[in-house]
Amino acid sequence: MRYDLDDLRLFLDIVTEGSITAGARRMHLSLPSASARVRSLEHHAGVALLIRGRRGVRPTPAGTTLARHAREVLAQTARLESAVAGYTRSPSAPLVLLGGGSAMHRLVPRTLVSFLRAQPDIDVTVTESRTPQTVRTLADGEADLGVVLDDEVRDCGLTMEPLGDDSLVVIGQAGGILADRAALTYREVAEHPLVGLDADSSLRRWIEKHLGPHAPAVRYRTSVTDLNVLVRLVSAGVGLAVVPRRAVDPSRPLDVRELQDPWARRHHLLAWAVKDGPPSPPALALAEHLRQAALSLPASARGIPPYGRDDTLNDPNELP
Repeated sequence: MRYDLDDLRLFLDIVTEGSITAGARRMHLSLPSASARVRSLEHHAGVALLIRGRRGVRPTPAGTTLARHAREVLAQTARLESAVAGYTRSPSAPLVLLGGGSAMHRLVPRTLVSFLRAQPDIDVTVTESRTPQTVRTLADGEADLGVVLDDEVRDCGLTMEPLGDDSLVVIGQAGGILADRAALTYREVAEHPLVGLDADSSLRRWIEKHLGPHAPAVRYRTSVTDLNVLVRLVSAGVGLAVVPRRAVDPSRPLDVRELQDPWARRHHLLAWAVKDGPPSPPALALAEHLRQAALSLPASARGIPPYGRDDTLNDPNELP
């Protein structure tokens, strides 16, 4: 049997998202077209590849095997395309990746480690950039990819896809003042001494923007430039902090509580540059490494249920 690479990409996206609808969206396909491709893939394989349910889909044992090998095939294909493209791509023109401060904490470093190891002939320029600036730069075609926040990119005209949860949580010393709390509002958090990032950091500005002119008075014990330093100070009992969930190392003893304010719930999106032609093979490869880096986080940190999303609940194409 000969496998179509686009069908393999679609199948992996469906398995990753737990939804045919979401997988189709990633591939910029209509739902009927994606469903027909999956049925054709199963027909040629001679075995069911997905278990369909009301809350989405999950792979059968055969589907799990196909997904594992498909990842290897697509990774090899990306390396092949990048190696050939390296002969036509100017060495002075590296890929340009933009992202905010929270993306730079774990997501982008993980991406760079895997991508640069796999693509020794491709360079990447990484710049920290707040979402509005990232959107403008991508729209001008001056960057290849950007990691942006969902609530700041409405109707911006860029092609985007979900990348992972970036919601904010409250952290404190293990067994400290958060021990008996399930969740807090920011006003409750502000009643206690805090540790924060510098006033010019993207996270600090983002929080202050959403608090508005009636923000509660806050006492900062200290401000630092690095999220890792901030988390260490909190674990030592210096104060509470509001941080992205992905900044919390599960192995570090901390009390982590939900922040109840609606603006604390946010998600990272992968945004593509506006260019005349399709993305280059190196840009496509970098995007895949970003997706894999996001998926390497625990499911709870990505905000994704184990086998699907609520928006697939009434999708007839997901049912048996």
